[in-house]
Amino acid sequence: MIVHRPGPLKQQNKTHKHGKHRSKGQREELGRVNVKTLSRKALGVKRKNDRKQEAIHHRKVKREETFNKKRSVGAAGTFPHCALVVPLHADVDAAGLIQGLATCDETLQINSGKFNITHINIPRFKQRVELIPGSYGNLYHILDTAKVSDSLVLLMSAEEGVDDFGEACISCLLGQGMPTVTIVTQGLKSIPQKKQKDAKKYLQKVSEKWFPDDKVHPADTTQDCMLVLRHITSQRLRDVFYREHRAYLLAEDVAFTSDEDAEEYGTLSVTGYVRSCPLSANRLVHVTGLGDFQVRDIDVLDDPYPLQPRSLDRRKLETTQDVEMGGVSLPEGVRGVVRPNPAHQESLQAEAEFDPMEGEQTWPTEEELKQAEESQKKMKKRVPKGTSDYQAFWIMDDEEKAAADVPEEEEEEESDDEDMEADEPGAEMGDDSDEGSEEGSEEGEEEEFEEVTEEKDEDAQYDEQMDMQEELSMLEKLKKEKMHVTFPDEIDTPEDQPARIRFQKYRGLKSFRTSPWDSKENLPQDYARIYQFANFRRMAKKILKNSDMSEEMDNSVLTCSYVRVNIANVPKALYDEMPKDSPLVIYSLLPHEQKMSVLNIVLHKMPGLVRPIQSKDRLTFHVGCRRFTACPIFSQHTNANKHKMEKFMPAEGAVVATMFAPITFPPVPVLVFQDRPFGGIELVAKGSVLSVDPDRVITKRVVLSGYPLKINKKSCVVRYMFFNREDIEWFKPVELKTKWGRRGHIKEPLGTHGHMKCFFDGQPKSQDTVCMNLYKRVFPRWSYNPVTRRPSTICKPLKVISMDTIDEESEPQEGAAFAMFE
Repeated sequence: MIVHRPGPLKQQNKTHKHGKHRSKGQREELGRVNVKTLSRKALGVKRKNDRKQEAIHHRKVKREETFNKKRSVGAAGTFPHCALVVPLHADVDAAGLIQGLATCDETLQINSGKFNITHINIPRFKQRVELIPGSYGNLYHILDTAKVSDSLVLLMSAEEGVDDFGEACISCLLGQGMPTVTIVTQGLKSIPQKKQKDAKKYLQKVSEKWFPDDKVHPADTTQDCMLVLRHITSQRLRDVFYREHRAYLLAEDVAFTSDEDAEEYGTLSVTGYVRSCPLSANRLVHVTGLGDFQVRDIDVLDDPYPLQPRSLDRRKLETTQDVEMGGVSLPEGVRGVVRPNPAHQESLQAEAEFDPMEGEQTWPTEEELKQAEESQKKMKKRVPKGTSDYQAFWIMDDEEKAAADVPEEEEEEESDDEDMEADEPGAEMGDDSDEGSEEGSEEGEEEEFEEVTEEKDEDAQYDEQMDMQEELSMLEKLKKEKMHVTFPDEIDTPEDQPARIRFQKYRGLKSFRTSPWDSKENLPQDYARIYQFANFRRMAKKILKNSDMSEEMDNSVLTCSYVRVNIANVPKALYDEMPKDSPLVIYSLLPHEQKMSVLNIVLHKMPGLVRPIQSKDRLTFHVGCRRFTACPIFSQHTNANKHKMEKFMPAEGAVVATMFAPITFPPVPVLVFQDRPFGGIELVAKGSVLSVDPDRVITKRVVLSGYPLKINKKSCVVRYMFFNREDIEWFKPVELKTKWGRRGHIKEPLGTHGHMKCFFDGQPKSQDTVCMNLYKRVFPRWSYNPVTRRPSTICKPLKVISMDTIDEESEPQEGAAFAMFE
């Protein structure tokens, strides 16, 4: 390899020597600073010592916040620490655990209230706790009480740990927002001493499935119970976001007083401690399971369970001073009354007022009027003699009567059901063969005899519990889900009805992602009853920021006050149906949360659930403090401006449920239950509130399929997509696609029986399928029901097929229905 070497003739320019004086360039750069010579302060670089001091400061602030949060619950002058004891097994005793905690020390002060609430004052720890026993088998009781609890005491069995009901409780509690947890086991001393160590390891392994960082505490001796009390009062409290911005109250006492004017309504008085935020008398309150109501007034009472009891004379003196300062005579024990301001009190109006005559109206043209007159001349009816033209107009034929009996909403639902059932085999056996078989059997009835053995008692009892009609409907749903997964959105074109009439509400889109769709087009009448925000995110941010009610302190009660909230105009029928053994929970609603709108919720189906969940099935929703039933429609969770409707809730991935419901500002957790065919409920999905957006466009897709008959390079003759020439001309502008990725369009119809000539961007295959996608917008039904009664049988999970037993190579994997047909 030859390397170039510089020779002696290299050009070298003479260097400029400016001497001892400064050059011109140095004089022009006077005052300029190089970027590399900027100071640390200008660059934002901190010294090591500064960074160390800053970390110490942040750690100190965070520690003070944690201590202040601990002192704000259970200490003197605050509300008691509310702990719910959740039994996770049928063998454990929640009331027995509370009794053991209440008698573990002689210095404890015990007070028993209503609803099995036990108040314990602990002078040694300067804390006070109220313990509530959870009812085993009553899931709603546990969920409603856990929503207002500061911590949960999960009670496990020493031998078996957690049963099916306990697993269901933990799953639901994790879905709705789990506060701080204390895991306790009961009955460990009853196990032989040699096996106690293995039992502790087993319980720790069981609890690590849900709570890997928590320790299992025994509660068999007085010393163990004292340690459990110390752990409950000293542990760090976990935040539950959706209740930080809403005042709530756990009922210590409930009373109902009927109104003198109308005995059907009355005043519901709920007594308890105000928690989280100040309680405003101007805002509405939501009673879980009953609905939204206005507050008549709020009575501020003396704390019946003070941590440091004062003398009776001093409390009377303070009460007298408060009454004298107010200038109004108050009942004994009432320190003050807070009444709402009529000018600022929230209204109970949930639906917008609308005039049905204000809808869009189009005046008919002259051509349409002429066509109407000609069609009226051609109509002939048989009427009695002497009947005038006006009277004859109101006489309907049999066909018109049948059509008039069906409302418009039912017609739309029937058309949607037809789309979902059009691809199912509809051939039925004729009646002639059945009649012939019946006649043949009647001839030999007198001569033929059979020996019939009686069924066993166990089989008879099993058959009595089974609803055969429900079993058949479930099998039909499973078949629909399998058909939908195998051939998504594909239906057969009807032969007895023109396709241009059957699919007149559908349209073709050049691109589902980019084609425009007006969100205000052809809205149903129910959309005139709801409210909509110009910018929902900005409104939610503003309301949550002002949730401390600094502007409404004149009509508010401070946190930690013991009050009696008098709720006006409560129906007596609802109060009579309310279970008297369960605590009552009330929440203060944020502004606008009583108004109806379109609520969108992101859901995930429970893993291992075999039962198909179809759109428009009635489900029970637990949205924060609310509990209601609705029939939602499912759609894909994407970032596009249009979202494709899902006929069934997918087994994997997220899906959005859309329904008419009250406005709820996110983030709020959601639990979804479904009534089981043999009684009780079952958890089917979990999720959270996505948005409140009536402009969300949900489109239903219909795929018409055809098959190639003749192929000539890029040209192809397609059949079985349509069955007449007029339908081909009608759908000619719509683009065609094939399952193997070809794109094309209809060139012209061939003949009169539905054959058509099509061109594609490449040569199609003979085994390919030609498809046409049609879309229409769908809307949810007005199916909101705010009052949900507690089910008689609760949460005994069905035996479902494990997802591990399904063959991993089975195709496709989107529906669990394949496990039933393999």
